[in-house]
Amino acid sequence: MEPTAETLARWAHDYAPSAADLDLAQRSLLDTIAVTLAARQDDLVALSAGLPDAARWAAVGHVLDFDDLHLESTTHISVVCVPATLAVGGDARAYLAGAGMMARLGVALGWSHYAGGWHATCTAGAPAAAVSASVALGLSAERIATAIALSVPAAGGVQRAFGSAGKSLQVGFAADAGVRAARLAAAGATADPTALDAWLRLVGGDPDRIDVTGPAVPGGLAIKIFPCCYALQRPISALREHLPADVVASGITAIEVSTPEGAVQPLIHHRPRTGLQGKFSLEYAIAAALLDPHPGFGSFTDLAVTRPEAQRLLQLVAVTETPGGDGLLSGRIDITLTLSGGARYSVSQRLPPGSPGRPPSDQDLRAKIADCGPDVPALLTGLDWARAATLLADHLPGQRSGLT
Repeated sequence: MEPTAETLARWAHDYAPSAADLDLAQRSLLDTIAVTLAARQDDLVALSAGLPDAARWAAVGHVLDFDDLHLESTTHISVVCVPATLAVGGDARAYLAGAGMMARLGVALGWSHYAGGWHATCTAGAPAAAVSASVALGLSAERIATAIALSVPAAGGVQRAFGSAGKSLQVGFAADAGVRAARLAAAGATADPTALDAWLRLVGGDPDRIDVTGPAVPGGLAIKIFPCCYALQRPISALREHLPADVVASGITAIEVSTPEGAVQPLIHHRPRTGLQGKFSLEYAIAAALLDPHPGFGSFTDLAVTRPEAQRLLQLVAVTETPGGDGLLSGRIDITLTLSGGARYSVSQRLPPGSPGRPPSDQDLRAKIADCGPDVPALLTGLDWARAATLLADHLPGQRSGLT
């Protein structure tokens, strides 16, 4: 049987993008650059200044947790594959090759891999970044397979990093590892392509799940409307869309939540004290949705999370996790609020806005880009892949990789 790395490398080398694929690539480029520019003032910019381009751009692009997600693989595809592509001068086709690799490898890893505590964006991300960079460098299918194998030692990352700088940094490490592997393959380094199959089995994946048919990114990508973990998009939107406007947060005395356990897998902070922890807290997301007209960047700061009323509300939240669920949008979420006078209000939600089943409108996308900074809409006008790399180099200066 052909090694999985060779199957995926040949697919990536030969794939001819459709018009729909190219549309997805352009939307992903705009979304990723917008959320990266939105983080220009974050502390991580200085922390990551000494890292190579792909690592720095991916880490900063992920720190606000506003980047897209592939639901079937539970991976943040674009924040890995866009920086890896741009770092070596690639274009939409290189991005799509890596994105397709990441989607398929993430599916092969399976929900059990993610539920076991792995950060699939990193585990699937390093080989995917290797593919994007390899295609951008014009490598043969054989050399792409070698790059994939060379990236395997860096294919790691865990969910315990969620709520700290470690989460976005490990995404940066994955992107950079892929670029490094591609450059080594281009220089003639050797590696056994069966390493990918061996690694897949070690971390609970199944190579037989690999399917190279269909569009570049099967299932498409979910776009976030709120700058926090994707598992919070549904509870926030449930309250914003379905709760009567006259319900006042100060009158709430109890909050009951019912959700499939799989849908809250990454929400590990139940009593958050920082903005980063708040991005992975179901309890705080509910508080923010009740207190803020639009839970945006200002809702996920240290100051916002520690507001006395937010802390009071999050301590009222009682969560019942129903067994099962194999994804962040499994089943539905039900939220019931009890007010001081005894009145009760219940809301439910299956699909949040921005999900493939409820795709964002052009107006939604324009509003998101505008939220990322007053200068961002103008900066992104007419954006192409070459100018995107220049934008990131100009706005996120740091140590150049030296490998151009």
